[in-house]
Amino acid sequence: MKHLKYFQKHLMTATSYMIPFVVAGGILFALSVMLSGEAAVPDGGWLSKLNQIGSAGLALFIPILGGFIAYSIADKPGLAPGMIGAYLANEIGAGFIGGIIAGFLAGYVVQKLKKIKLSSSFRTLGTIFIYPLGGTIIVGFIMVFLIGEPIALFMEWMTASLNGMSGSAKVPLGGVLGAMIASDMGGPINKVAATFAQTQVDTLPFLMGGVGVAICIPPIGLGIATLLFPKKFNSLERDSGIAALFMGGVGITEGAIPFATADPLKVIPSIIMGSVVGNISAFLFGVLNHAPWGGLIVLPVVEGRFGYVISVLLGALVTAIALRILKKDAVEDKQSTESSDDDFEDLDISIDQL
Repeated sequence: MKHLKYFQKHLMTATSYMIPFVVAGGILFALSVMLSGEAAVPDGGWLSKLNQIGSAGLALFIPILGGFIAYSIADKPGLAPGMIGAYLANEIGAGFIGGIIAGFLAGYVVQKLKKIKLSSSFRTLGTIFIYPLGGTIIVGFIMVFLIGEPIALFMEWMTASLNGMSGSAKVPLGGVLGAMIASDMGGPINKVAATFAQTQVDTLPFLMGGVGVAICIPPIGLGIATLLFPKKFNSLERDSGIAALFMGGVGITEGAIPFATADPLKVIPSIIMGSVVGNISAFLFGVLNHAPWGGLIVLPVVEGRFGYVISVLLGALVTAIALRILKKDAVEDKQSTESSDDDFEDLDISIDQL
């Protein structure tokens, strides 16, 4: 458990730095393909320049991921070894898994190098020269000569296996990814599933096709439930339902958190069921999402839009119906409201007395 938390902490730190590169690069890349009117990279004109800009973001995200994993572990001296090691992993074909391994390796190596005692006159030199240089040499050697090729072969096998999935073979994968996305609504488990799909958006866009659906189902399902079954929610939750619908539309799973906090034993299973159904449905419809994001906002860059929208609605309705079955009718806490009013009156009295 301790090792898992260590891994999770540094990976989440790096992911927060990586996501803007994936989103900016992926959306621009997808827009260039969509506006060209062909399912291929545009080869001329301003669209090819737009594609070039998007491709730059996608080319950078793996070095950023590796660099900031190392930064999280070993501070600034880890940045160069982490980024260079992750860049080499990407060049070899080891992909994002290679980038993650390079980042942790660089962080560990630099952390050990920093334990070498230097005189006070060499400490600054160590931070900007000795540790980054030593870390880069060690990590680069390991990636190029030892583990890079095996990781690349594993990535080729994984990509081919996932691409070869069809029909019912996709159901277990869709179920696992959907459950992970909804389980903690933007937390570490959600981020692992989302990052897995986001980093494959250029090679396996069907993953984001399902995950993009799963991301928006919890808030949309809850928003629909407040409209269809208002007795199940108090006035504050009903008011929050419209905001949840909007947040789901733009791909923000965290819109479900207020509801889950208030009634986790009923809400969390309901949103997991909905996201699982939606993710599997999108996989079976053959939906392709070329943007590393979710919600209805990505529809312009989705192939199989009808299947995408149907999957969102299907998953959201499953969530809403599950809430109808599991949740008890809400009871407005009038006593709490009256108590609150009394508190304000007491406050006025105390102020007058002053």
